[in-house]
Amino acid sequence: MGENIRSTNLRFNLDKETQNRAWQYLQAMDKHRFKSYSNVIAVALVDYFDRYYHSQADPYLETRECEERFVDQIVASVESAMEKTLPVFLAGCMVGLSQAPVVQPLAAQQGLEEDLDWDFLGE
Repeated sequence: MGENIRSTNLRFNLDKETQNRAWQYLQAMDKHRFKSYSNVIAVALVDYFDRYYHSQADPYLETRECEERFVDQIVASVESAMEKTLPVFLAGCMVGLSQAPVVQPLAAQQGLEEDLDWDFLGE
């Protein structure tokens, strides 16, 4: 088992903001939830480099994924709004259509139908 363990030392320069923040996180971490510095650092490194190499393989991939998530959020919001408002809107349209007066063609309103030459229909 000892041959599968590697040891390294970390040094934090507290004058550098990122390193200072990292040190502060390690000092303030919940010891019940995070059992060791080694595990926290290992998880953080794997996450960081997975995202880094993922973005290097396709630099626009992260941007596209963010855009796709944003579009999905917009679509979900619109769908939710439509589910709530469309039935009321359609009901209003149906009521409006059922109460709409019947409109006669303009020719019939002006008495012009008798003047039309219907011979073009091939009678």
